[in-house]
Amino acid sequence: MPQPTTRARPTGCPGYSETLPREPESAGAARRLVCVALAAWGLDDLAGDGALIVSELVSNAVRHARCRSVRVTVTRPELREPCTGDESGRGLMLVGALAKDWGTDHLPWGKRVWAELHGEERR
Repeated sequence: MPQPTTRARPTGCPGYSETLPREPESAGAARRLVCVALAAWGLDDLAGDGALIVSELVSNAVRHARCRSVRVTVTRPELREPCTGDESGRGLMLVGALAKDWGTDHLPWGKRVWAELHGEERR
């Protein structure tokens, strides 16, 4: 069986995406895609963690998904720095500073923006 190749295709905003067969070998292609994207953005120091994360996610999809393929998308949201005197543009920086984690999910009907807050554990 031929080994799948990874062709990193820019998908905008900036991002890279690849549709892979739902097979265990696709984890390797997904790891390569993440490493290519991170290298393009000068974020090589994140390649090890990114490769491990995408490998686990693809492995779970191979094991549990019902579809024939897995879509791997690597995006990098770029938050702009507001200039002194700007009346807007600080909202997502504020969310990032206060939330434990936050992000967006693109859905068929639009986009979901979410944030997680973690308080001290109560006994």
